[in-house]
Amino acid sequence: MGIFYERIGVGNPAGGGLVFVSALVDTGASYSMLPASLLQRLGVEPRRRSSFALADGRRVEYDIGVAFINIGDQGQPCLTVFAPERTYILGADTLANFRLLVNPFRERLEPERQTGLPGL
Repeated sequence: MGIFYERIGVGNPAGGGLVFVSALVDTGASYSMLPASLLQRLGVEPRRRSSFALADGRRVEYDIGVAFINIGDQGQPCLTVFAPERTYILGADTLANFRLLVNPFRERLEPERQTGLPGL
């Protein structure tokens, strides 16, 4: 799979302006991760602290809060990890909340196709 970045807006769910950043699209990351300093500057409050397993096997603890995320013409509150500096990751949970799929061949995000659900 190719590595690519997506321009996203980040803000406080309570309101205010957005800051636009380029985030690595990483379906292997459960949650989106942004620098703690950015989230704190926007007034995003940590809600809890959680343990995470990194790709290299190390375990770390980070705060988690709810940030307002904007992708394209959509925006909504999403769980976001208060990460170290220079960490800009768009994770699987956020992609699922926006109903976006990763097209690794075109290196872009695409809307989930509408399909009928049995019994609905």
